[in-house]
Amino acid sequence: MPRREEMARIAVGIDGGSPKMKVVAFNGSARKDGNTACLLRAVADVLTAEGIDTEVVNLAGLDLRGCLACYQCFEKKNQRCSNAKDGLNSCIEKMLEADGIIIGSPTYFSNVSTEVKALIDRAGLVAKANGDMFRRKVGAAVVAVRRAGSLPTFDAINHFFFISQMIVPGSNYWNMAIGREKGEVMKDEEGLGTMRLLGENMAWLMKQIAT
Repeated sequence: MPRREEMARIAVGIDGGSPKMKVVAFNGSARKDGNTACLLRAVADVLTAEGIDTEVVNLAGLDLRGCLACYQCFEKKNQRCSNAKDGLNSCIEKMLEADGIIIGSPTYFSNVSTEVKALIDRAGLVAKANGDMFRRKVGAAVVAVRRAGSLPTFDAINHFFFISQMIVPGSNYWNMAIGREKGEVMKDEEGLGTMRLLGENMAWLMKQIAT
């Protein structure tokens, strides 16, 4: 099995490998087919059109729990959370394999969902324990909101990206769209435009980093 350095060289087209970048997008909503999923698909469609493989992972059903503060990740330094009873480590593996990471969340009381919070807290601590292992990956936050509270939610995800030394592209507005019932965000043309431009900027940034 090739070492990570060799895999990275192949990923950028060195040693004869064809460039093929990958993005993993986490849907932090309890609804697998709700508004957050719609927004992630809007970004993913653009990335796919740009030749970037995009996988959407639903956090709902993974039964993610909060960090236990056991700090075993700092002792073992094996890029894994010591609590292996849920699906968190599979998420970490996908984050490590990806060139870009999108985290999407609905707005719950002006913040991220509990699923997203568990992902951020545990994956973030494991990353710190292993030398900021997500550094220089591209990260983007996507937020669905009924009315207000989207900016604290947006900020919470971006704080994770920045403290992880990740690179964050922007759009022409904060990455949020309005809707309550399933699919209602599809009526928010401005929000959808923000997502599509985010996809374009994310693809451009990833290609610039790869060259």
